[in-house]
Amino acid sequence: MRVAVVGATGMVGNIMLKVLREQNFPITELIPVASEKSVGTTIDFGGLNYQVVGLATAVSMQPDIAIFSAGGDTSLEWAPKFAAVGTTVIDNSSAWRMDPTKKLIVPEINGHLLTKEDKIIANPNCSTIQLVLTLFPLHAKFKVKRVVVSTYQSITGTGVKAVQQLENERNGIEAEMAYKYAIDKNCIPQCDSFLDNGYTKEEMKLTQETKKILDPAINVTATAVRVPVVGGHSEAVNIEFENDFDLTEIRQLLHQQAGIELKDDPTTYTYPMPIFAEGKDAVFVGRIRRDESQANTLNLWIVADNLRKGAATNAVQIAHLLLKNGLV
Repeated sequence: MRVAVVGATGMVGNIMLKVLREQNFPITELIPVASEKSVGTTIDFGGLNYQVVGLATAVSMQPDIAIFSAGGDTSLEWAPKFAAVGTTVIDNSSAWRMDPTKKLIVPEINGHLLTKEDKIIANPNCSTIQLVLTLFPLHAKFKVKRVVVSTYQSITGTGVKAVQQLENERNGIEAEMAYKYAIDKNCIPQCDSFLDNGYTKEEMKLTQETKKILDPAINVTATAVRVPVVGGHSEAVNIEFENDFDLTEIRQLLHQQAGIELKDDPTTYTYPMPIFAEGKDAVFVGRIRRDESQANTLNLWIVADNLRKGAATNAVQIAHLLLKNGLV
């Protein structure tokens, strides 16, 4: 199994390599791919050194799978070139997510839809993954009508420059800023750029991707906020169902859902937090309670490491699924 990791030297790319090692993905040859400035450098993978190559070289090597985390423009240009030589691309950017000809996959939800013909597979947005994985078993039982979600998103979702900005601010260093404002001791109510409707791209991704993955009839409205946190993204979610529910059954359904861990005991102050989610692959759910202001409505709190299940882990899970089902 020859696997290319495109964007191997970046923040998510590094986590992808780490997850591939942790999950013992059966790689016979690793092909680390990065921009021209990194070509020729080496990376360590499982005690072996691999030389970083450029995109054209990687295409000529015809890998079985290429996992992309190098930005939308790179994916739009190069994913079709990999697909044309028979490579199955798993893309972590937003480039292909809403393309009606491409599947948007969370393995625990819709991995069964994949076929050998799917040569470009989209990985959902990090915030979407943790939301839809939580909604999935509840929608099947009680039918979700409307979701109101407010996110509290880690600076790691922006990248290395944002992490550096936070560190600089905490050390009193004036330097290049990833954001228009200070992030230390602050919350910025903007994730990604603004659209004509007043929402950000991040907020509309939550709306559109949830509809594509779960059900076009689900209405979603979102507010996405950047917070000075490193460990993962948090979401306060209000869910209106068509049918009434029992809280015990809600907890049972979430407990049984693969990929979810319940952290929900107010008596012991047990609830999900980024500080505990960092480095873990699960989606953590807690603060489960009925919305007493409206019928058939639930409040809960979701936390996940956005670099792992929100990106790298989900992509590697897709790769495992392709291999298991003989699709590569």
